[in-house]
Amino acid sequence: MASVSVSGLAKSFGDTHVLSPTDLTIEDGEFVVIVGPSGCGKSTLLRLIAGLETPSAGRIAIGGRDVTDAAPADRGVAMVFQSYALYPHLTVAGNIAFPLKVAGRPKHEIAERVAAVAASLDLTDLLDRKPRALSGGQRQRVSIARAIVRQPKVLLLDEPLSNLDSELRVRMRHEFARLHQQLGATMIYVTHDQLEAMTLANRIVVMAKGRVEQVGAPLDLYARPANLAVAKAIGSPAINLIPVTVVAPDAVRLPDGAIVNVGARGVTGSVATLGIRPEHLFAADDGPIAGAVELFERLGPLSFAHLGTRPDTIVAQLPGDRRVTLGEPLRFGVDPTDTHLFDAEGRAITP
Repeated sequence: MASVSVSGLAKSFGDTHVLSPTDLTIEDGEFVVIVGPSGCGKSTLLRLIAGLETPSAGRIAIGGRDVTDAAPADRGVAMVFQSYALYPHLTVAGNIAFPLKVAGRPKHEIAERVAAVAASLDLTDLLDRKPRALSGGQRQRVSIARAIVRQPKVLLLDEPLSNLDSELRVRMRHEFARLHQQLGATMIYVTHDQLEAMTLANRIVVMAKGRVEQVGAPLDLYARPANLAVAKAIGSPAINLIPVTVVAPDAVRLPDGAIVNVGARGVTGSVATLGIRPEHLFAADDGPIAGAVELFERLGPLSFAHLGTRPDTIVAQLPGDRRVTLGEPLRFGVDPTDTHLFDAEGRAITP
């Protein structure tokens, strides 16, 4: 295990700044997930830690040792890529053993380590196969096995599940959680899927436009997003965001004129954005949030009604047994403690 610390780390490609100066510390044995939209700089940050990119500024330390100028092989890290990056001419055993052979390890040690890693990832029966004879999930497990066979201090994972179907993604999320518990290694996992972030991470790093917006435990970020970027990144379905005007210290006016109580935190007359998560809306005959059902999704024990017209649709969660017809008008209320308010610059306004 090893901690990872970056200080003032930045990266530019010509005049394009993809990572603003960033400070971040990841403790020994943590499972940290970096989440954010495409192009926000999360993969660049991971590649800088791995040594696959050269920083424009700043320093990187792993296990307390400055590795900013060290070669990737000298950093004690291993990386799992989105594309698997397996050698098609080698068997599963050959792929897993490859980094140990390059390092010049003895044959008996290589055989022992390959067998142990294969057993931990249920690959023992596949060791003689070539990658073309494997499913997507099996290939991803081989790429993980190849990464961890070196017993790295830090395991870096760059969107490792993005090429898998939904069923395999769920299974592999369980696999990563089990693997972290088994290895105890520091793991840094990049994804644009906030569901993966919420289910896997000890802490989540939310990035947007090349900056770290907020770092915290999953439920802390869900309950107290620091700004609009974090509110959008955490929660599924996504948070409802409604432009409003603050008409009293504890109330805002919606575009249709309805008034919503948000608790004492607004500056009268200012414009703001009201955030309400779909699961916090409740059916109320006199509720201030109203609209006709444009789309209705039934997902087993839960259902979601989309009210209004795109792109300003409001999504409300309903019990799975609730029957709704398209065009039906619905009204909802919300507890003031379940609302989020953001100022004109997108910063959270707290009570």
